[in-house]
Amino acid sequence: MQPDAWRESDLFRLLVLGVRDYGIFMLDPGGHVVSWNAGAERIKGYTAEDIIGRHFSTFYPPEDVRSGKPEWELRVARAEGALEDEGWRVRKDGTRFWANVIITALYDDTGELRGFGKVTRDMTERRRAEQQLTDRRRLLAHLVEAQERERQRIAWDVHDDTIQAMVAVDMRLQLLARRLPAEHRETVEQLDGAVRSAISRLRNLVFRVRPPGIERRGLRDSLATYLADTSMVGEIRNELERDPGDDAAITIFRICQEALTNVRKHARASSVTITLSTVDRGFLVRVVDDGVGLPDLDPNAGHFGLIEMRERAEGAGGWCTVTAQEGGGTVVEFWLPDVRP
Repeated sequence: MQPDAWRESDLFRLLVLGVRDYGIFMLDPGGHVVSWNAGAERIKGYTAEDIIGRHFSTFYPPEDVRSGKPEWELRVARAEGALEDEGWRVRKDGTRFWANVIITALYDDTGELRGFGKVTRDMTERRRAEQQLTDRRRLLAHLVEAQERERQRIAWDVHDDTIQAMVAVDMRLQLLARRLPAEHRETVEQLDGAVRSAISRLRNLVFRVRPPGIERRGLRDSLATYLADTSMVGEIRNELERDPGDDAAITIFRICQEALTNVRKHARASSVTITLSTVDRGFLVRVVDDGVGLPDLDPNAGHFGLIEMRERAEGAGGWCTVTAQEGGGTVVEFWLPDVRP
């Protein structure tokens, strides 16, 4: 039994010493390093000869040393049995890395503290990826906000300037038509009809570009309102486990808006179905119509609306596809990640 026990203990020691992905080492009760493995050398840059006997505060940034953080961590580990922390640590060459640290108090059979076990992981790459994701979320939020603000400005300018000026022209043409002889009245009335048609198209443009008010009405109701205002026959199936945040909801609305515009212009569909669902930690949306399909389903073939849908989705970290539906019709499908914590 004794040799077997010795071999098991020796194998465990060799395992700890050989691990390279984790820094595993021991501290005495005062916090001085008494053992060192290959992972600790790789992560921190010290050899065993460099570091054994030195206080573990060597690994902490100066501001943490001044605040007494190393000693505080040992007190917590002693009182609670273990402590886990994430923060900056310092390598031998002075560079910093983001570490996940677990300190475990080690007691013998009599209850006496014999030291601490310390396990360190270099989490710098994970933290960098998380920071890049945070930056991307912030950039997306600014981009969506800027786009919606510009849409609102354009809508106001068109409504308050161009449309009002054309309404004034329309009123003058009507007045002029009533005063002209019959042989000239028809020409002016035709001109007036063209002006009214242009006003109608501009008002429709304003409707398309104005912010949808999703933060007040919610995504589903905003889509339902858009369908009703454009006189489209459609159904919205809401299978979301939770509502998207404002930025994602606006992006979803805009892609659906572009898809529905394509349906109205090209598909000659009698109905359309929008399905909102939660898939793979994000939002999957399908816009399906029963029309004749689009003349060209290649988003790179020059159809600006298809390119815009794809770029909006990819800009938010997702994807967008447009495919022909078996039996007729078109399927616009896109997915956006849920970037909220």
